[in-house]
Amino acid sequence: MHHKTKTKRYQAVVIGSSAGGIQALTAVLSPLPKDFPLPIIIVQHLHPHSNSYLARILEHHSQLRVKQADEKEPILNGWVYVAPPAYHLLIEEDRTFSLSIDQPVKFARPSVDVLFETATYAYRENLIGIILTGANNDGCDGAKRIKDMGGYMIVQDPKTAVAASMPESAIQHAEIDKVVPLYNIGEYLLQLVNQSNRILK
Repeated sequence: MHHKTKTKRYQAVVIGSSAGGIQALTAVLSPLPKDFPLPIIIVQHLHPHSNSYLARILEHHSQLRVKQADEKEPILNGWVYVAPPAYHLLIEEDRTFSLSIDQPVKFARPSVDVLFETATYAYRENLIGIILTGANNDGCDGAKRIKDMGGYMIVQDPKTAVAASMPESAIQHAEIDKVVPLYNIGEYLLQLVNQSNRILK
């Protein structure tokens, strides 16, 4: 019989961002080492006709490998995946991606809520969610769902956001574990993951 400890081994990171998000995402990813052990899966609201430049920009500012997520692709540790423009990005229980052109959620496709909520079925309590800058309330239901499942939620301090509504809405609607200024999030994430892995080795 083993005792449940409060610390868990995290298995994935999901990030949602909107207005001002590209700058915020580069700030979060740039401090992470190339051996960062988890997959990072991102929904950034983009114009539907924008091409896949987001992955290229993020890879340029990061030591990690970044790509646009593909249908049925298995999710691998140490990669950063971004949702393609105009598609919802879902995570299946077998930890592969699926893409959907269902209706926008909160006027957004891809939707942060859709990514976060589907990620909880695959990763349950072993999930870290991060909400960054944005001008709407996409992500607040997903943040609540991650917390309900026992995961960990980080929100960008709204005072450091280009658009404060998305982080403020998450803070109001979900029990957030930590509110962190933008330029400390990458470092904080690294500490959190290293600490959980060390304790559970």
